[in-house]
Amino acid sequence: MRCRRRSRRAFLRTCRRVDSQHLRWAIVNAGAKGDTTADGLRRLDPLLTSDAGVLVVELGANDGLKGVPVSTIEQNLLAILQRARDRNVRPLICGMETPPSYGLDYSIAFHFIFPTMAQQQAAPLVPFLLAGVAFVPELNGPDLVHPNAAGARRIAETVWTYLGPMLQN
Repeated sequence: MRCRRRSRRAFLRTCRRVDSQHLRWAIVNAGAKGDTTADGLRRLDPLLTSDAGVLVVELGANDGLKGVPVSTIEQNLLAILQRARDRNVRPLICGMETPPSYGLDYSIAFHFIFPTMAQQQAAPLVPFLLAGVAFVPELNGPDLVHPNAAGARRIAETVWTYLGPMLQN
């Protein structure tokens, strides 16, 4: 197993778990700080190589914080999922939430993007990536938004519940 790219803590934990279970996967962190779904879509094609098997789609939070229209987020996520499927790459969708900065209606519509997309695409869904981490001061850094090491451990556990079975197949 090999992990490429300077990595975030949760990603490193996943690499260690894959290695400890002797799973034959190379893990690549292609995340970029501040990425929106449009950014992820633009950077996607070089990542979908012939040896790619699973794509963890962990995008959307920055779209929500910027007030990107829900329809645009949906279109971008759908394109990402379709490109992955076209190359026989199985996606795992990580659900996000957004504060009501752009109104309650926006937050509610945003909330339903991920479960709806997962259902339509028959893809596994991590219901909320930051479950048990968001709004917990001791699991976040000084900005109270980005997880610290303890928060990263919690996120890694949350994702592994869904990712682990996908890597066994």
